[in-house]
Order: sequence, then structure tokens, then C-alpha cells
Amino acid sequence: MRVCSTAELRRKEIINLCDGSRLGYACDFEFDADEGKILALIISGQDGFFGFGKCADILIGWERIQCIGEDTILVKIPTGEFACCERPRKRGAWFR
Repeated sequence: MRVCSTAELRRKEIINLCDGSRLGYACDFEFDADEGKILALIISGQDGFFGFGKCADILIGWERIQCIGEDTILVKIPTGEFACCERPRKRGAWFR
């Protein structure tokens, strides 16, 4: 059994094997608190022009992960099958 911390997982680039695209880095994780297992990796959506129009975050189920290597996480997600998740936006001091 190989042990890996969430900090280590965040430093690994996620690459889709289906088309070779570089998806980014995990910014968050979805856990099953009862089982103590990671269910999914969450990749932050890309910011738009000057921070406006941010894309939705990408949710990658643990079953889609093919290999966790030294520097990368290889996933297999056919084009058009990305699961997006909307998370509540953090409001800055300007909007309180």
C-alpha cells in the first residue's frame, strides 16, 4: 500500500489520457467521512478575462484515475463526459 498526502496530490498535474489534455491541479477533494476515502478530485475552473466569467470546477471521480505517478495523475475521461460542480463563491471584503 502506498500512502500519499492531499498536499502531495495537489502538487501533481492531472492529465487526461483520452486526448492528452492538461486539466490542471487538484484544488479540493470530496471525501466519504464514514468510510474515510477520497471520492473525487476537484479542479478549479479557469478564470475568464480579468477574473470575470470563471468556468465551473471539474469533478473527477476516483474511479476515473488510472495511475498516480511521481509528478502526474493520469485520468481517463472521454471528451464531453466532464462533471462540473458549482461551489459557493467566497465573497471578499468589498462585498460584505
